[in-house]
Amino acid sequence: MTLAAPSPARRHVLADVIARPEGRARALATDAALILAGAAVVAVLAQVSVPLWPVPITGQTLAVVVVGAALGARRGALALLAYLVIGLAGVPVFADFTGTVAAIAKPSFGFILGFIGAAFVAGWFAERAWDRKPWLAFIGFVAASAVPFVVGIPYMALILNGVMGLELSLWQLLQAGLFPFIIGGVVKAAIAAAVIPGAWALVRRVDTSRD
Repeated sequence: MTLAAPSPARRHVLADVIARPEGRARALATDAALILAGAAVVAVLAQVSVPLWPVPITGQTLAVVVVGAALGARRGALALLAYLVIGLAGVPVFADFTGTVAAIAKPSFGFILGFIGAAFVAGWFAERAWDRKPWLAFIGFVAASAVPFVVGIPYMALILNGVMGLELSLWQLLQAGLFPFIIGGVVKAAIAAAVIPGAWALVRRVDTSRD
């Protein structure tokens, strides 16, 4: 096994060195399996939930960052898109074992939309080898963890103020949808920044033993 990068711009991610089938058909099948596995990981950690109104604290962000970094930008984003579609189809993969098209009307749904971009960003950093060193991984994963809020807070405001008519101020929206998640987001980014570089260290150790 070799870890040589194919180009300075885009390097191998973990999935590339662990699963490398020969042939286009097998490669596509492997990608599909990885995408579904990524969606499954997010679904499992979504059930690690602390109830808060209007958005619960869950393990989803950790899963999103890990999946994005492990699969790369394209496959990571597709994994979260698959997670979204599966949940809207009625499979209980969202937090608290929920999942129907009615989730669109929930204040928290915008964060699920933002997970797609978050996985892409985490994968983008991983494809540039930021996931090999813990401190670089932490920076990249914090950036990825911020993406859901870019989508989630405006969407939450739309549901709470536009649909439910609550007329919350910007400060109140931030109190509900941002401030409670900052510390947890940093902690989850730190965990991911330990897990992914640790996995790379294991891959290098195996690679060295085979050589």
